[in-house]
Amino acid sequence: MSGEIDLERYRLLLLSRQAELEALSSDSKAKRQPVELDQQAVGRLSRQDALQQQAMANAQEARRNNEKRKIEAAVLRIDDGEYGFYAECGEAIAEKRLLIDLTATHCADCAR
Repeated sequence: MSGEIDLERYRLLLLSRQAELEALSSDSKAKRQPVELDQQAVGRLSRQDALQQQAMANAQEARRNNEKRKIEAAVLRIDDGEYGFYAECGEAIAEKRLLIDLTATHCADCAR
């Protein structure tokens, strides 16, 4: 990494992604609601499709929540002056790597 990274730039990128995730969560709230059991209103195949869509929406929400937790941790690392360095080995994270994954904490060697 050449020189120091612009921590405020990364803070803004992280907060922007967090806001995007919040908007996606809000937009998908209806899809995550329980599926009605009324067989008169929804046929068996339609209900199965609705259940599958609900399961997919719930899985997406779980991934979003996981990413939001990583973002919160990354913002705390910025506040603590630890952002931009791998957690295990302490080496600086290349900016190209940070731009791919704003929440990176482990290099390939440490992840093994």
